[in-house]
Parts: sequence; structure tokens; C-alpha cells
Amino acid sequence: MARPTPLSGFPEWLPQQRVVEQQILDSFRRTFELHGFAGIQTRSVEPLTELLRKGDTSKEVYVLGRLQGEGEPTESARLGLHFDLTVPLARYVLENAGKLDFPFKRYQIQPAWRGERPQEGRFREFWQADLDVVGDGDLPYHYEVELPLVAAEALGELRRFGVPPVRVLVNNRKVAEGFYRGIGLEAVDEVLRIIDKLGKVGPQVVAQMLAEEAGASPAQAAACLELAAISGSDDGVIDAVRALAQTHGASSDLLDVGLAELGALVTAAARRAPGVVVADLAIARGLDYYTGSVYETVLVGHEDLGSICSGGRYDTLASDGAHTYPGVGLSIGVSRLVSRLISADLVRATRKVPTAVLVAVANEEARATSDAVAAALRLRGIPADVAPTAAKFGKQIRHADRRGIPFVWFPGDDGAPDQVKDIRSGDQVDAEAASWEPPPEDVLPRVEAT
Repeated sequence: MARPTPLSGFPEWLPQQRVVEQQILDSFRRTFELHGFAGIQTRSVEPLTELLRKGDTSKEVYVLGRLQGEGEPTESARLGLHFDLTVPLARYVLENAGKLDFPFKRYQIQPAWRGERPQEGRFREFWQADLDVVGDGDLPYHYEVELPLVAAEALGELRRFGVPPVRVLVNNRKVAEGFYRGIGLEAVDEVLRIIDKLGKVGPQVVAQMLAEEAGASPAQAAACLELAAISGSDDGVIDAVRALAQTHGASSDLLDVGLAELGALVTAAARRAPGVVVADLAIARGLDYYTGSVYETVLVGHEDLGSICSGGRYDTLASDGAHTYPGVGLSIGVSRLVSRLISADLVRATRKVPTAVLVAVANEEARATSDAVAAALRLRGIPADVAPTAAKFGKQIRHADRRGIPFVWFPGDDGAPDQVKDIRSGDQVDAEAASWEPPPEDVLPRVEAT
């Protein structure tokens, strides 16, 4: 068989890299559950018509060509792999509304697929960790405050692994829409889509796009860019937007509502997570179903990676026409985060395998004795493995060392006590499998800063 060629955009981590990913996922899960979020999992495929409700994504969806039966499927029967976890959540809520308790707080950790061009931090198959709150008919604004703070806490917990701090950038679509309409721009969704590209293409290109694609005059385009330039972590942001709106005659009730909501979020964040949450009026989120708060999150010192956690408020995504379930949520790009941690050598796993103890084998006739030791250790929650061959003990120790296994166990001969060796320090002591304990930090692999 010829050597296989890797598929671009489908990451496959080495064992020690997978340890980093798993411990990050476990950390997220613990934080989400501490805040009352229940875990769910949804199917990997959705009707294509549902997936494409989200907007400009038709070129990114992996469409399934089989599973449909004989003949060409109808448009409503075509299936695609989900490219995020929000659209599946909306469908899940509609299907199970009678069985769910509202407000429904859920987290979901699953892979997703997008047919886009792979590049650093962007994959065709990737893991996401989502958390959302969905209401029945209405959803109080305070959840728009809670969600970014929970995400900030979840990402902040990774600091113990050596992960850099994060900054959560927040805005409110009501502020943007109120301002744009106030200066005479009606193609609000188009303006938001263009402003969302500001960080990628720069202000000059954005101004040109606003003129060509949204019908903005030079003065209107300049006003949009002035709004996008406002940022800060206190109430001064609200005052700056009000002053700009007054200058351009753009005051409106919708703008006032948006500023009140944004001010509440900034105030709460300054109290609960000072310096972490920053109001940034350039944050637009180009997807058209967002209706209130919007969020993006950057890894401090690695802003070139782009947002590692984003989302916002959506009022009509989950609706059957007669009943609406508004929600607010955030999605953490786990694969994007892990890829940067690995490529920049920011963190490492202390070992490649879960094993804490390798039980040596003196000879093949004594393998049953070594198996019994390993079984006794496992019964007490200590990960243990048995050496693959009865090689010289030096070779068995090197086998453990290559994998980062900290301890090697030597069963005693002819009534002699068993001994366990810490191969890092060289210390070797008598031990019994029914009572010996490794230090707590050695029971499982750890993730630490490099």
C-alpha cells in the first residue's frame, strides 16, 4: 500500500496533543455544568433547506449524496452535514419543545464540517463547544449578560494549563441598526455584513463596499466607520455612541434600547470579570439572524488567529410560524484554539498515555503475576499497564520513559516485596498493590505550560 496523503483540513492529533484537547473539553464541561447547563448531542445531518436558512453558507455545506434511497431526492429531502451547532439546536428545540423545561440551558460539544479553504485555525472538520439559553416566547435580557461571562470563565479556567488570557468583545445589533437607520441607511443587514469584514479588509475597502453594495454616501460610510472605531470597557462607550449619534442626527428609540442593554452588559462585566469584556462597536457578526447582543473572543497575544468564541442573541431562528423560542448562545472553536496551542508550543501534556504505572514482567511465565498487580491498581483508580515483553528491565524502563509513564512496578520474587520506581528521580521503594498511591498530580496526565 502506498503511503497515504493527508487530507487538508481534517486534523488528527498525536496522542499527547489529544490529551490537551480532551482536558480542555473536560474543563469546559465542568464549567458549563457548574452554571446549570445540561449536555445534549444532536445528529450530524440536517435537511439542506434548514442548514441554508442561516444565510451566506451554501458553498460551505457538505451535501450527502447517498442515504436518500433510489432516485434523485427532492429538495426538501436533501441532507447536509451540520456546519455549526446552532441550527441543529433550533430544530431540536422545535421537535422537543413539549418535553423541555424553559428557559432551556444546554451545552453541546461535537464536531462540525465546513467545505471551506483550510488555513491556520480553519478546518473542514472541527470540534465546537456551544452553550445556549433558549426561552419559550420570550427570554430576559440578563441571559445576554450571563452567557459571555460564563464563556469568559470557561476560557479563564484554561489559564491553569498555561493558556493565554482572552478578551471578550461585545456589541449590540440594536445599537448598530438604530444608528444606521438614523443616518438614512436602510440595507441594515448588508451594512452589518460589510462592517463584519472590517478587521480583514480594512476601512478603505469597507467604505468602498458600503458605497457599492449598500448605497452609502461618503458621509454615511464615514459615520459607520466612526461608530465601528468606538470601544472601551466602561460606560464611557455608551456616552461616546450617544455623542456620535447626536452629531449625525441618528438618535432613535431602537438605539436607546440597544445602548441601555449594552451598558448593562458592560457594567455587569466590569464588576464580575474586570478587564475581560470590552465593548467594541466594530463587532457585527455577519449572519442575519442575530437580533441583540453579539460577541467575539480573541486570545490575547494571538489576535491574528481571529475569534475563538463567538455568538449572540437570536429571536426568530427557532420558530414554527405559530410559536417562537428566542435564544442567546456562544460557540467556542475548540479545534482552532487547540491548533494554536500546539503550533505555538504554548502547552504540553505531561505524558502521551493515561498510564501512571507500568508493571514490569520478569519473564513470560510470571506475566500472570504482573497482570494481577495491574488489575489491583486499576481497581483503585490508578491507570496501569503491563510491559509488552519480558525484556531486560532497562528496556522496560525505557518503554515507560518514552511514553512519559512516571512509575515502573517490579513484582517481588520468592517472597520478596514488590517495589515501585519513580523513573524521574530514581527513587525505588517497597510497595503493595492494595495500598500504594502515586502522588495525586501523577494519577492522570496533566496539561501545563511549556
